[in-house]
Amino acid sequence: MLHNYATNSSLWFYIEFKMTAKEIRQSFLDFFKSKNHKIVPSSPVVPQGDPTLLFTNAGMNQFKDVFLEIGERDYKRAADTQKCIRVSGKHNDLEEVGVDTYHHTFFEMLGNWSFGDYYKEEAIAWAWELLTDVWRLPKERLYATVYTTDDEAYEIWKKYLPESRIQRFAEKDNFWEMGETGPCGPCSEIHFDRTPDLSGAKLVNAGSPDVIEIWNLVFIQYNRLSSGELEPLRAKHVDTGMGFERIVSVIQNKNSNYDTDVFSPIINKISNLCEKQYPNDLNHPDGIAMRVIADHIRTLSFAIADGAFPGNEGRGYVLRRILRRGCRYARNLGFMEPILYKLVDTVIDTLGDTFPELIANKEVIQKIIFGEEESFLATLDRGLAKFEDIISKSDTQQNKTIKGEDAFLLYDTFGFPLDLTQLIARERNFAVDQIGFDKQMQEQKNRSRKNRKETSIEIHIPSTEFHTEFTGYNELSSEGKVLWVEDNKIILDRTPFYVESGGQVSDTGEIVIAGTKYKIADVVKSGNARIHISEETFEPSLGVIALASVDKIKRRKIMKNHSATHLVHQALFNVLGSHIKQAGSLVNEEYLRFDFNHFEKLSKEQIKLIEEIVNQKIIEEIEVQITEMKLDEAAKNPKIKMFFGDKYGDIVRVVTMDKNYSSELCGGTHVRNTGDIGFFKITSESAIAAGVRRIEAITAPALQFYIENLQYLVNQKISEKDELIEKLKSLEKQLEKVKIQELQNSVDDLIKNSRDYKGIKVLTMKLDNVSIDELRAVGDEIRNKLAKNSIGLISTVVEDKVQMCCVVTDDLKNLYPAGKVVGRAAQFLGGGGGGKPHLATAGGKEVSKLQELLDNFEKIALE
Repeated sequence: MLHNYATNSSLWFYIEFKMTAKEIRQSFLDFFKSKNHKIVPSSPVVPQGDPTLLFTNAGMNQFKDVFLEIGERDYKRAADTQKCIRVSGKHNDLEEVGVDTYHHTFFEMLGNWSFGDYYKEEAIAWAWELLTDVWRLPKERLYATVYTTDDEAYEIWKKYLPESRIQRFAEKDNFWEMGETGPCGPCSEIHFDRTPDLSGAKLVNAGSPDVIEIWNLVFIQYNRLSSGELEPLRAKHVDTGMGFERIVSVIQNKNSNYDTDVFSPIINKISNLCEKQYPNDLNHPDGIAMRVIADHIRTLSFAIADGAFPGNEGRGYVLRRILRRGCRYARNLGFMEPILYKLVDTVIDTLGDTFPELIANKEVIQKIIFGEEESFLATLDRGLAKFEDIISKSDTQQNKTIKGEDAFLLYDTFGFPLDLTQLIARERNFAVDQIGFDKQMQEQKNRSRKNRKETSIEIHIPSTEFHTEFTGYNELSSEGKVLWVEDNKIILDRTPFYVESGGQVSDTGEIVIAGTKYKIADVVKSGNARIHISEETFEPSLGVIALASVDKIKRRKIMKNHSATHLVHQALFNVLGSHIKQAGSLVNEEYLRFDFNHFEKLSKEQIKLIEEIVNQKIIEEIEVQITEMKLDEAAKNPKIKMFFGDKYGDIVRVVTMDKNYSSELCGGTHVRNTGDIGFFKITSESAIAAGVRRIEAITAPALQFYIENLQYLVNQKISEKDELIEKLKSLEKQLEKVKIQELQNSVDDLIKNSRDYKGIKVLTMKLDNVSIDELRAVGDEIRNKLAKNSIGLISTVVEDKVQMCCVVTDDLKNLYPAGKVVGRAAQFLGGGGGGKPHLATAGGKEVSKLQELLDNFEKIALE
């Protein structure tokens, strides 16, 4: 049975049974399910596809696209409990957390929505029904507020409340807007009166804990134009939000959210660990400390479970501030060792059933929190000692203000976030010069910029109207019209040159104008234009057609490394856990670098397994599929990886390597088939910041250099010789396979450059750094692709000697036996050789005459 409230002059109390927090949450969802609402899961506290938010801060976030009319759902009514974090921007309650009884950095928001379906009448009626019929709240303790001009909502409320308990308020309290422009509308709030004598009428919207807002019903009916005008929307929506912790405190008859069973298990755990009773006095320092810790551990647990780790920037820094704030309050309770991580089990015990991601990520949450605590505690005592030294200075004592440079010293040297210094200062009745602190911070940034090696080129363009079409996804050479020239810089209307983005470096190559070649060393972007940077000065050539060609070998190496980056990202996810998020990357022609969130060093076994997974995907020769779709469509697909902070257009490219393995938003260039990567090897793994690891790796093109390094190590480290030799042999075999595959793939280019001799296709080529076996493999591939009427001579130079392989198709082998043909060619080079009619090999001493042989092969060997 549900409980009732009774009012007896100045007293209201339970007369039946209490509901637990879990039961209250479920009853809310069950109620709206009975009203034909779809119960949807909470979205993560780390927003996906919305770079405007650090954290999910309201239930409507996951339906933002519907309100903006750029997305839709297959249902018109929805309800859920949404995980929310509010620690920045206009929704920043950090300083009130723990000091009062109802502000939190993490909270649940119960909500119900209508997307163009029901409106004010039903929303108000159902709110009243749930509060008074289901939860049995005393009607005389409820107030409703409406927007000043919302007569419609006012008239509806008159069915349930006397006019003395319906109040009108202006925009600040009762008009909701998504932003400066966009969907908006009036709202109606429901407040609960906790005053003993029901005297709370004047306390509505006054920020008093005696009369608190418990539910906000938003009626989205307008679109705010950039002019400030309101235009009616085609469809009207309902968006409601109820603070779960607040409604639990009301139903359980508690004046403090922290006294409910939402928080009491955590506070009891803290109390047991520090061997101190939770005080009844709201202002007692121990009580404030316990409440802060209880709040902050929930925030940290949920954020880490959803993939956000403490760090130095963005949401990572927000979490680090919260964690260090919790550490300092733990020190106030007498804890000298890490304590926060010990509370994770209790958080999971109370919330794991509702949010199973906590259970799935328990180990990760505990390890990350412990590591951060341990790191900060190492400097906390020294920082506190420095703080005491600072406030003991005569000028600080006189002004009761900590100088900006001193606050910055605590931040820069001891890891004290500014708000932590402000917190400690307030406890000692000191202020902090924030303007001075900000000035110190800016000066440090300026010094950092000055000392940093500049890698970009600042370029002035007299017009922003230039537009360059990128053709490099489909071709490596393109003709383009010259739009702009200045010194060694040029803009074309079309180019295959990729400009550095998403970790992939810019292309290099050449541009040919009127027969003159210009070597392109870099490409930068300004607006919609791509500026090619040459090593020479361009001649004025506006309007003429130029041929732009990227360095094909470099581009292909980059593509192999970029595609391997996608494969390794998913392999890390599979091996280390779902918490893995990309934290940065670099893709060039030599190697790939991938940074990711993780809390400990990778073991040899983990590295080996990651390599095996990636190489297996390479062996499977998976077609790399690239599709375009709308951003909102991609954001709804949980299999597609997208990254906070990246700027995406309305249409995005999705790169997929096996739809069940890897799908990512990516604007880079990739191989057509994973088999083209050839081979993958991790060369290093290291930490680059707290909670952030880095791996560096190579693919097939860099394998030979890697082997040479191993050879050097073999010679330098005799004691490790056997192990390295075994590894070397294995890699050499792999290299040989890769090289043969790449050489065979080059046959198409060779065939295109064939020449005619008496109606016969003649092919000649010189290859670098290949063996006689590799020459034979190329010869076999030529015979496979050219079934008749062809003769080929492939050569290489090994240790100052020429090695050759001649192949002849079956229809010509009697007329031009390969053994005799290659023998004549060898004689020209002062050597000899022979073999079978279809394939034969030979050698020669005179390397200087090789090019002459290749150019005149018909006359020397066939006539």
